[in-house]
Amino acid sequence: MHLTGLNHECLLHLFSFLDKDSRRSLSFTCHQLREVFMDPRLWNLLLFSSPCELRRDNFVLGPSLRYLTVCWYSSRVLQVCNIEDWLKSSFQRDICSKHERLVSTFLAQVRHMCPNLFSLTLSGCGHITDQDVISTLRSCRKLCRLHLENCVRITDSGLEGVAAHGASLEEVKIDFCRNITQAGLQAVKRKRPGIELSAERSAGMIPDSKPEERVPLRRTLQKVLQFS
Repeated sequence: MHLTGLNHECLLHLFSFLDKDSRRSLSFTCHQLREVFMDPRLWNLLLFSSPCELRRDNFVLGPSLRYLTVCWYSSRVLQVCNIEDWLKSSFQRDICSKHERLVSTFLAQVRHMCPNLFSLTLSGCGHITDQDVISTLRSCRKLCRLHLENCVRITDSGLEGVAAHGASLEEVKIDFCRNITQAGLQAVKRKRPGIELSAERSAGMIPDSKPEERVPLRRTLQKVLQFS
């Protein structure tokens, strides 16, 4: 039997074993397989190994999406994104300008099209902000698991949004986010004791310093060593 002789449900099952690129390539062979590719039910899980993948036309967002992970695995680019804006060179700013709004724009699409999102992991996304997280919590009311790792722009304000708008949250991990404080973590625990909250290293890292502050030499050296 030819592949196209199978019904739509069987083809959905077969497509579920393929990665995003393979699904896209196969979908261009005929209209029937393209319809399978475009079926939102196929896309209940999405994993992006770098935000650059968000530019590719190899996935479909829809109400079936339940598990979403965006991880930046390039340590070289990650280090650039993690530098405070006022310390970046013009070259480093140019690197960031090419992707600075990429994840935020993608999350805006998720908020609009994926109301049933259950689990969200953002790792190494150095440009996402507290407002990105808060807006996602407001729109995706069924979100139960949130994991933020090495997201340097997330602060205690984002944690306040977790407590205020994460009505369905059961598990929250805030790992290696240097601008999170112990006070912010304690506030979440106090306001939402039912949330399983963990924070590896977040409250113990060196937070960013404002440009007008005079930072002791020892602290500056520690920050340099932290990202070397």
